[in-house]
Amino acid sequence: HNKTAVQVKEDMKKIVQIPLLRPRTVAAKHTKLFGVSLLELREKGLVEDGVPLVVRRMVEHLLQQEGLFRVNGNVRAVETLKQRLEGGEEVDLLSESETCTVASLLKRYLRDLPEGLVGSAVQQALIQHYQCGEDGSWLDVRDLLQQLPDVHHSLLRYLCHFLTLVECNHNDNRMTALNLATVFGPSVFQ
Repeated sequence: HNKTAVQVKEDMKKIVQIPLLRPRTVAAKHTKLFGVSLLELREKGLVEDGVPLVVRRMVEHLLQQEGLFRVNGNVRAVETLKQRLEGGEEVDLLSESETCTVASLLKRYLRDLPEGLVGSAVQQALIQHYQCGEDGSWLDVRDLLQQLPDVHHSLLRYLCHFLTLVECNHNDNRMTALNLATVFGPSVFQ
């Protein structure tokens, strides 16, 4: 009887000394964000006002940075950041990532869109519009761009707004409209 009581006391002491385990939180389900159609992301609730949440996070980070898009990010850092975001991890881009890494990640996101941001039919119509030497108004271009799926159109508008803000600060970041077109043209028009 005494021996059992002593053993129970010893066991209780050990249990009290073991830190309580935190309740297990359910790990976020791995969600592929890159190379996924915008329509699929919208169906998964990963689009807000027509813009993928991952793109919003990158753009909000980049708007605060100088020297934007001047240097490519480290390939390994870009891939790691992509995997962390797709793994559902909360990533504080401002404190955890270099500007060039986030900028490269944004370009990668656009390049990885399965059909590109501006689909081939609209792209061909735009090319034809300009090759014909049509002085057509911006209304013609707008009408062509409105042929894009709504989520593509929304992301393109968001990206153009962002790039306009970047260009407005070209004295600080050296990113003129021509420089931005050189950087983003291949990513937007595949």
